[in-house]
Amino acid sequence: MSKGPIRRGQLIAPFGVGALVIVKDGTSAIAAGLDHWYVPEGGATAGQEIDIEEYKVEEWRLQRALSVSQFRLPPDFRRRQRGVAIPNTGLTIPFLRFPTWHFCPFCKSLKQLPLSAKGTEPCHFCLADGKRNYLVQVPFIAICEHGHIQDFPWSEWVHRAVKPQCSRRMRLIATGGSSLTDQKVVCDCGAHRSLANITQASSDGSTFLTESLDKSGLAYRCQGERPWLGDDARSGCFQPLRGSLRSASNVYYARVHSAIYLPRASQGAPQELVALLKVPPLSTLTGLLHSLGKNIDVDLLRQQQRELLRPYTDADITRALAEATGNSNEEECEESRPGLDEAPETAFRRAEYEVLRTPQNQPELMSADVQISEYSGRLNGLLSGVGLIYKLRETRVFSGFTRIFPEDELTIDHHKNALWRMPPAQRDSWLPANVVYGEGIFLKINEARLQQWESSNEVIALVAPLRDRYILAQQQRRLRHVDIEPRFIMMHTLAHLLINRLTFECGYGSASLRERLYVSSNSSVPMAGLLIYTAAGDSEGTMGGLVRMGKPGYLEPVIEKAVRDAEWCSTDPVCMEVGQRQGQGPDACNGAACHNCALIPETSCEHFNRFLDRTVIVGTPDRRDLGFFSRLLQS
Repeated sequence: MSKGPIRRGQLIAPFGVGALVIVKDGTSAIAAGLDHWYVPEGGATAGQEIDIEEYKVEEWRLQRALSVSQFRLPPDFRRRQRGVAIPNTGLTIPFLRFPTWHFCPFCKSLKQLPLSAKGTEPCHFCLADGKRNYLVQVPFIAICEHGHIQDFPWSEWVHRAVKPQCSRRMRLIATGGSSLTDQKVVCDCGAHRSLANITQASSDGSTFLTESLDKSGLAYRCQGERPWLGDDARSGCFQPLRGSLRSASNVYYARVHSAIYLPRASQGAPQELVALLKVPPLSTLTGLLHSLGKNIDVDLLRQQQRELLRPYTDADITRALAEATGNSNEEECEESRPGLDEAPETAFRRAEYEVLRTPQNQPELMSADVQISEYSGRLNGLLSGVGLIYKLRETRVFSGFTRIFPEDELTIDHHKNALWRMPPAQRDSWLPANVVYGEGIFLKINEARLQQWESSNEVIALVAPLRDRYILAQQQRRLRHVDIEPRFIMMHTLAHLLINRLTFECGYGSASLRERLYVSSNSSVPMAGLLIYTAAGDSEGTMGGLVRMGKPGYLEPVIEKAVRDAEWCSTDPVCMEVGQRQGQGPDACNGAACHNCALIPETSCEHFNRFLDRTVIVGTPDRRDLGFFSRLLQS
């Protein structure tokens, strides 16, 4: 039986439901649906109960945005010990063997095994010859744009028929080259065909596999298979199907939503009491009462947990219960702005922006505001303030996945339902989540200076080519809409430059730092802020070094060095000239930005290392005044 460890955070991305993972013995497996989570290894033993309350996570803004009642941490594995009562033992995340087609590396024979196959299986053709060789999984699969995945149609392909009649032995033969043309499937009936062009697709969505499989011209379309939910899990699809290597990067894109913890609208509830109600033993008690359909009575809570609740009044407990269980008036939790028409993601970020601009002293959000006057005069006019985030909590939620393209036109409900064989009712709906804690620096850009800079025709002309190239890529690859504006390009590039610089100053690796942008050009309520923070669940944790670099006397040289580093890249003049002439990087959506100057690990970037250009920071060699931070280059 194939087994392997996997971290909780990896079950959010990149190895969530429907993803392929290679375990340590080389087996390729697909992560099973959410119906199969929280089931003990080998099945529940007599008298064993699973305490789901231990895994529940509260993030009220994301719960409302994703229309679910709760989030849950992926279960951690705990071994049973004789004589020791350990809760939630034996919980694993099940994976199914996929692809199910295998071949023998010696005789090349193809054979299909069930999804539930365990361990290795010898090739029975070799056994008949007195040899003992073992089957390995084929490297090819088939996928469609609606997220379905299936075994490559070997029999259909070699026989050039949607419904082949032959059932004789097939073999997968490599003829010596490294291309698909050199891979050939052969049947004992005499049929043979190379795998050339199986990954090809046209801009209109049609694929070579669908249009050219059948010699009579009959289209072979997606069968709607969802092997992560079981053998017989299918849905109506009939989209064009394309072949793929199972290790290709476009086989799986996790859809991850994240939120920085914000306190609810204050109704007088002590936040430390709210925090107590969200963890055992109080969360277990309230969850039990809720599951039994009983009202959560304050007197009953006091009887069960008298010492914990002794410092609080009945009114405190009532208000804290309403906040902790999501029954408070959430519509008052975010500042309403009548008549403000903006994208949901921008509105979601605006709530964080408003809170981060002011000092906070909550159990899961602690920050201090530093006036710009405390920093050296060189930053005056560029920044309007700095926030030191001593503690923050980020919740990352997995809500589904896509294949082939990172975005699609399907609704969020469709993606959520694809995670389940039997989707639960709304009151029981949940999604996997991971919670990490960290620290950060919040920079507020001077709005008056920013508006003056971004209104320049020369600056607008600098970013216009990036906008045009992204619009073209958006049409070809189903990408989401992004407002490509000077302030967005400038702030995004600044975040990358600072992350690269901070790795030399504060001790964190670049993959441990992340960016979070707060950008809006709305004339009535503009937004211009960026958060650089660490929220990694590994051993680095939060060491305090990042906050220290945001204090007066430390931040100024960091920003100045980052800007001066951007003045000249080690690959210039190529980086600058190629960026200005034709773009570079993913989808050619970068200007003067490459791995030697402005790119960071993709896990740290919100936009997959796109929309970057050093020229909006430092200008061009002959027009330094076009850069927003060009004054820092003056000696």
